[in-house]
Amino acid sequence: MSIKRMLLSPLYHIYERTLVNQLKSNDEDTIPQHIGIILDGNRRYAKSLGIPIPKGYKMGSDKLEEVLDWMWDLDIKVVSVWVFSTENFNRDEHQVQTIMDMAEDRTIRIRKDEKVHDRKVQIRYSGDRSRLPASLQDQIKMTEEATRDYDNHILNICLAYGGRAELTHAMKKIATNIQSGALDIDQINEDLINDHLYTNGLPDPDLIIRTSGSVRLSGFMTWQSSYSELYFTDVLWPSFRRIDLLRAIRDFQARKRNYGT
Repeated sequence: MSIKRMLLSPLYHIYERTLVNQLKSNDEDTIPQHIGIILDGNRRYAKSLGIPIPKGYKMGSDKLEEVLDWMWDLDIKVVSVWVFSTENFNRDEHQVQTIMDMAEDRTIRIRKDEKVHDRKVQIRYSGDRSRLPASLQDQIKMTEEATRDYDNHILNICLAYGGRAELTHAMKKIATNIQSGALDIDQINEDLINDHLYTNGLPDPDLIIRTSGSVRLSGFMTWQSSYSELYFTDVLWPSFRRIDLLRAIRDFQARKRNYGT
């Protein structure tokens, strides 16, 4: 460890404790119950270190496990993470296959993770599963089934997900029901649309965090994010620290939410 890092380490931990105390001193109602995260910057992180891009994704995946522990320690009830978009399928075929293989490996690991079962975390996936490899689809079904009855926390993994694709999927399902006579057009309302989204049954996100410096949602939870508070940070995802999460929540607590009124 360099001398600079040795000097900064104690200051970092002091600052971290200060942030935690600030959050705890506020009303519990100001802790977001649903946080969405856009995990951006894995490729740029790998390039900045001069390492293979797949290793950057691996480091980003490891970081997610760490961040989820921080979230659950803060008693965040629902966490939605966007790990692969519908647009990402347009990337290099080898890169896509690497990510699919990693997603399958992580899905198996999640199902076997003692922390998931000890914390009673329900795992669910949002996205167009038909575009995923059959073996990954099978592992997703098994993981969801293994955690179906847990209700302390929910981890919603957005895989092969896009906000426009989600809305298109919902509209097709509703149109099919109208065509068959199972639904009348006058029954269409916001609740009905919610029921046909990938995220049906989940509350809308209170806070959405995006790493890597991009100041846009890029279609993440297009319908659900109408009243979400947004937090953007320049930190690349694999470099995301606990103080970055605490800062985002502190910023959320300082805002007055008026839901358009």
